[in-house]
Amino acid sequence: MRILDHPNIITLYEIYEGDYHIYLVCELLKGGELFERIIKNGHYSEREACLIIAQLLNALEYIHMKGVMHRDIKPENLILKNDEGFDVKLADFGLADFVNRTNLFYKRCGTPGYVAPEILNDEEYDTKVDIFSTGVILYIM
Repeated sequence: MRILDHPNIITLYEIYEGDYHIYLVCELLKGGELFERIIKNGHYSEREACLIIAQLLNALEYIHMKGVMHRDIKPENLILKNDEGFDVKLADFGLADFVNRTNLFYKRCGTPGYVAPEILNDEEYDTKVDIFSTGVILYIM
């Protein structure tokens, strides 16, 4: 997260290490998870879904260009900046990894229901799995 600086990615300000814990100081986002908003509002209009997905795709394009694959794209990891509007930020890079364009991954990870078929089938995969998960979110919205 230290190398990422994008308006649609949560900002990591500082890291503190204690004897038993590591503390990440991140940007304050008051809007809650996209998942919570979907549960509360039901579905989104095509225009509203477009606004959110465009931001997510911009963030994914940026991290993929930086050589990072998120691998856990889901509504719970999209945090709204505030209660009004549709400003969304990608968060939770706990399963993220650096990807070399020549290396493909095999590790099973992600959240069932959002992961691409190649992950479930133990096949080679790359950054395209993030795009598949984005499509699932769009369908849900």
